[in-house]
Amino acid sequence: MKIHLIAVGERMPGWVQQGYEEYARRLPRECALQLNEIAPGRRGRNADLARAVREEGRRMLAAIPKGARVIALEVEGRAWSTEQLAQQLKHWLAEGRDVALLVGGPEGLSDEARAAADQQWSLSPLTLPHPLVRVIVAEQLYRAWSILNNHPYHRA
Repeated sequence: MKIHLIAVGERMPGWVQQGYEEYARRLPRECALQLNEIAPGRRGRNADLARAVREEGRRMLAAIPKGARVIALEVEGRAWSTEQLAQQLKHWLAEGRDVALLVGGPEGLSDEARAAADQQWSLSPLTLPHPLVRVIVAEQLYRAWSILNNHPYHRA
């Protein structure tokens, strides 16, 4: 199984790239995390934001591997504790399908991307900066894997 983090945004600050890579590289091959950056839609003065979100959504949907379980990261989604995420990861591993995690841009996910999701996951009721979401997701997936494998990283 491979976990595809499909996120709107390119050219992240170095600390984001370093944080993401630190945890992504720790994950074993059976649940490797792969980042797929989606070019953001055009924004700026007089930009059609609805169109930008739709374009981002089309690019995200095209990036989802065939047959993958799709999970939209949404504020309105279901919040999981770390232990619940570990159980989700266990289920995903047992299922054997790739997993695609969708992270929208500043205006969120398109309606089409939300509709394609099998599940919605909320990291927090807070609004998080999208670059930081990459780091949080990578760290939490590594933590969930460490719980499943009795690795000492998670010490709760």
